[in-house]
Amino acid sequence: MKIAMLSTFYPFRGGIAQFNANLYEALRREHEVIPYTFTRQYPQFLFPGKTQYVTPDDQAIEIKSIPILDTANPFSYIRAAKQIEKEKPDLLIMKYWMSYLSPSLGTVARRLKKRGCRVITVLDNVIPHEQKFFDKPFTTWFLKQNSGFVAMSESVRHDLLTLRPDAPNIMLPHPLYDHFGEKVERRLACEQLGLDPDKKTLLFFGLIRDYKGLDLLIEAFELLDSEEYQLVIAGESYGSFQKYSDQISQSKHPEQIKVFNRYIGDNEVPLFFSAADVCILPYRSATQSGITSIAYHFETPLLATRTGGLDESIEQQGIGLMIPDVNAASMAQTIREFYQQDPTFFAKNFEREKKLLTWEVFAKHLIDFSKGLPPAP
Repeated sequence: MKIAMLSTFYPFRGGIAQFNANLYEALRREHEVIPYTFTRQYPQFLFPGKTQYVTPDDQAIEIKSIPILDTANPFSYIRAAKQIEKEKPDLLIMKYWMSYLSPSLGTVARRLKKRGCRVITVLDNVIPHEQKFFDKPFTTWFLKQNSGFVAMSESVRHDLLTLRPDAPNIMLPHPLYDHFGEKVERRLACEQLGLDPDKKTLLFFGLIRDYKGLDLLIEAFELLDSEEYQLVIAGESYGSFQKYSDQISQSKHPEQIKVFNRYIGDNEVPLFFSAADVCILPYRSATQSGITSIAYHFETPLLATRTGGLDESIEQQGIGLMIPDVNAASMAQTIREFYQQDPTFFAKNFEREKKLLTWEVFAKHLIDFSKGLPPAP
C-alpha cells in the first residue's frame, strides 16, 4: 500500500513528532510511506514554549520528511494537497490535537478524499481541554473531511461521536514510547539529578498547563510527611510558572520540592523515570496522555485522577492507582496507599502489557481498519 503521512515530523520536537516517527517506522516495514510535514506548524505567537524545534539534547528520530504545509498561509493548503495527490497514495494518515489545525489539514483531507484516497486521522483530542468558541465548529467541519478515525481512549471516541455520530472509527491504545533508551540504576539517576535516593520520590512530568493540576499536587504534598518524600516537577511551563513558585515557597518544606522548569530533552527522560517511585497525573481533565506510554516503557507505576480515559491505560491494566477525587486530600491519601502496595504486582503487569502495546500492533490494526473503509466517490 502507498501511504502519505501529513503531520509533525523532525525537525519539530515533542510527543506528537515522536508518535509520528514511531508510527512511520512501523508502517514502512511493509508499505511505501511518504512523510510530509509543516513548513510552519504554528506562528510563534501561538506557541507558548521556547522552541518548536529539536535541540542537540534531543534524541529525535530523524525522519526525512517533506515540508509542504504552512498552517498560517491558506495559499499553501491547496499546493500541499496537489503535491501529495501527485503521488497517488491509497491512504493519507494525519494527526489532530487542536482546532487551529482544522482549516489546513481539513482542506488537504477534503481534496485527497475527493480524489479517491482514504483519509484516516489519529485523534489526540476532539474537544480541547481549554476550550474556545470556535473549537466545535472548526472541528466538526474537519471531521467531515475524513474517511475514518483512530481514537486512543473511550473519552476521545465519545467526543468524536458527539460531533460526528456516523464516524467510522477504531479504538487503539497508545503504543509505548520506547526510543528513550534503557532504565538507569536508581541511585545513579538520583545522583545525576541532585535528588536524595533515600526519600520516596514522586514525579510530575511533562508540559505544565492549568488543566494538569500541578497546584493540586503541590497542595497534596503539603498533606504528606514531607520529610519522607520529595516531589520532582519536570517540564516546561506553557504560561507563567509564578503561581507555582509562590505556592512552593510558602510550603512547609520547599527544599523537598525539586523543580526542573524547562523542556526535558530526550537524553534526560530516563533519569527522571528511573529516579521516581511513581509518576503522578493530577489532571483536572484528560483524554489520554503520552506520559503513560513513557511510564510503561520505564515500568514506573502511575497515579492519576479518574478523568477522561486515563483509567483505561492505568487501573484496568494494573500498573497504578486511580485518585478518586480531583482534590489534594484524595491525592495525598492515594499516594500513601501506593506505598502500601506490593511493587512486584505492578512489575508483573508491566511485563504483560508491554508485549501488547507495540507500534507494529498499532500499525497493523490501523491498516486493517483502513481496508474496510469504503473508497471515496
